[in-house]
Amino acid sequence: MGVYHVVMLSFKPLATPEEVQDTCNRMMALKYNCLHPETSEPYLKMAIGGADTAMLGNAEERITHAFVSEFENDGDRTYYLEKDPAYAAFLEDTKGIIETTRTVDFRDGVF
Repeated sequence: MGVYHVVMLSFKPLATPEEVQDTCNRMMALKYNCLHPETSEPYLKMAIGGADTAMLGNAEERITHAFVSEFENDGDRTYYLEKDPAYAAFLEDTKGIIETTRTVDFRDGVF
């Protein structure tokens, strides 16, 4: 059973539409740019994302975008978060653009 990693974020008020779009494109490209340390192959099983379309709540936190990635196991998710150079570069390059980040990890059907 896979591990899902949900990232919800907002951008700093001065971020331009081009910076927001570039950041979203780069987040989605992690599916192809993050390579497994043993196989050198992409290891994110799934990556989807988009702008918030909720009609209720969320105004106080200004969460504007959400992304969901799926990993085969905890080890892959841990590598992604702690050691993957592509993910680390993404975080470094976008720290001046992203204002708020919320994350949730879960396994489907495990409560």
